[in-house]
Amino acid sequence: MSIQWFPGHMAKTRRLLTEQLKWVDVVLELADARIPVSSRNPMLHKLLGSKARLLLLNKADLANPNWTSKWVKYLKESGPVYAVSATSGVGIKQIVPELERMVLAKQARQAEKGIRQQMIRVMIVGIPNIGKSSLINQLTGGAQAKVGNKPGVTRGNQWVRIHERVELLDTPGMLWPKFDDLEVGRKLAALGAIKDDVFDIEELSTWVIEWFNQYSPDSLARYKISEPEVTLESIGRKRGCLIHGGRVDTLKAARIFLRDLRMGQLGSITMDHLN
Repeated sequence: MSIQWFPGHMAKTRRLLTEQLKWVDVVLELADARIPVSSRNPMLHKLLGSKARLLLLNKADLANPNWTSKWVKYLKESGPVYAVSATSGVGIKQIVPELERMVLAKQARQAEKGIRQQMIRVMIVGIPNIGKSSLINQLTGGAQAKVGNKPGVTRGNQWVRIHERVELLDTPGMLWPKFDDLEVGRKLAALGAIKDDVFDIEELSTWVIEWFNQYSPDSLARYKISEPEVTLESIGRKRGCLIHGGRVDTLKAARIFLRDLRMGQLGSITMDHLN
């Protein structure tokens, strides 16, 4: 099963992001701690160039902590990275101090030229449904104090004050035109980054269940199925998704399974593994 989803507004988002980059000091990139590689937009590497970047592995409360620790250690080789939860607030207090540290060298160079920059301007980027709004609410205490129009702000986008010295510019969630690795598209769809109506959720759920059977069978323990391998049909039967003749309504079962997965009902899971 191949999954692709790149509606027109994402192409527009890419153009706007490129235009607005010149107004920011640091890019705050959000990835999903459950898929810390699959959820990173490869286009950003080219778009951002040498722009300073802070990577946040969001939804760490839903990810396997052992794998998250390994990924943070690995990804730190390329730049600063923290595991956070925009829902629970874990790790949020580390963000502003890190942003301040990241601009010290730039501000020192500007000071030598007689330029004094008071505010740190940050752009937040990430795939759809990655938790950008929740993160902003955590950083602002839910206030989301708008600070007015600034250069690079278009079509209602606003700079938001998240700290006395930090302003943040939100951007819409953006995927990329083609998933070269089929598994990347499946993982993104499974965790809710792609609209359910653009793929076959029964086929996707079957693939995810097979993945768990192979790599993380304990994640399926909540269904209490005694068979050697859990299937979409056995989950449907266990959850009472039956129709006329005792057959399993696999579409209903697939919806239940994906909901359980996305809400963390399968426990702490990580679907990207280091070799």
